[in-house]
Amino acid sequence: MAKINSSPHSARDLHMPEFRECPSSQSGKVDVGARLRTLREGRQLSIRALAEASGLAVNTLSLIENGKTSPSVSTLQQVAVALSVPITSFFEPDSPRSRVVFMPANQRTATGLPHGILSDLGAGLAQRSIEPLLITLDPGAGSGSQSIVHPGQEFVFCLEGRIQYTVDGQIYQLGPGDSLIFESTLPHGWENIESTPAQALLVLCP
Repeated sequence: MAKINSSPHSARDLHMPEFRECPSSQSGKVDVGARLRTLREGRQLSIRALAEASGLAVNTLSLIENGKTSPSVSTLQQVAVALSVPITSFFEPDSPRSRVVFMPANQRTATGLPHGILSDLGAGLAQRSIEPLLITLDPGAGSGSQSIVHPGQEFVFCLEGRIQYTVDGQIYQLGPGDSLIFESTLPHGWENIESTPAQALLVLCP
C-alpha cells in the first residue's frame, strides 16, 4: 500500500470535501427528550404552546422531555411539523456538520422507540435534502395509532421480515427486497405483522 505523505495543506486547500466519522453510539442512545427540549426552547416556545401547535397533550410532551416515555414515530412527526424541523432533528447529537460522513455499521447512533430502534444514517451531514433512516421493529410494533402526514415523499425498502404499510387506506405488504414510494402528504403508517423482528431502510425526502 502506498504511503500517504503528510502535507501542510488542509482538505479545503486541496478542494477535497470536509470529512468526519460519525460519533460512536457505544456511550448510549440519543436522548430524544433532551433534543426535543433544546429545539423547543431554541424557538422560545413553552411546552403548552408546543402542545397546542402539535395537537399533543402537555403531559405527553413533558413525559417525553423528561425521559419517562418513548415517543412513537407518529408523535415525533407531529412535533417535528409543529417545530418546522425534520424528524431526524430529534436523533442527531449536537456536533459539527460535515459535507461527507462515513458511518461504520457498529457506530450508528440509535434511538429507542416504544417497540424498536431507529437509526439516523445521515447524522452530521450538512445541508441535508434527504433523511435516510434504518428502522428495526419488534414483532407487532409500528408507527403508532395515528396516521402520519408530512410534506415530501417517502421511500421504504424492506430488508428483513414483513412490514405492512397503509397509505391512504390502501394496504401494502413488503417482504425482503420489496420497496414502496409515495407522496407523504397521504395519511400513512406501518406495522411489523410477523412474529419476528423486521428491518427496513426508510428515506424521507422533504
